[in-house]
Amino acid sequence: MQKKTPVDAAYDAMTKRASPPSEKGKNALKAFLSGGLVCCFAQLLFDFYGMLGLNEKEVKAAVPITLIVLTAILTGLGLFGKLAKFAGAGLSVPITGFANSVVSPAMEFQTEGRVLGTGAKMFTLAGPVIAYGCSAAAVYGLIYYFFIVRG
Repeated sequence: MQKKTPVDAAYDAMTKRASPPSEKGKNALKAFLSGGLVCCFAQLLFDFYGMLGLNEKEVKAAVPITLIVLTAILTGLGLFGKLAKFAGAGLSVPITGFANSVVSPAMEFQTEGRVLGTGAKMFTLAGPVIAYGCSAAAVYGLIYYFFIVRG
């Protein structure tokens, strides 16, 4: 391994001073609790839609749609970012984070126009997730078909 130059050593010292260590335990607890709250809210929605008389298939569609719409609204109002900054990964990982990753770039680039701004930039964050998620699903489906269904 190469010996560090004085410039490299000074840079390392500066970055350590500028980047204090994160509070991992506190952040993990906040993520756990906020993610749990999202799940509890989703369960409340599930029960609420069931009480309204929707069948199970309709309820299973209505709950994620509601979470996506609420996240889009909160993102549009500038509130989701503040909540996510406080809550951490617990609020960003579920479907709410995906909805935010679609709405945020769309809002950010809307000044560039509907097609080249909003339309073109909307999936810059979510696009890779969709592409790799679909690819993984296809591979999983093939494995399932050839090893489980066809035996």
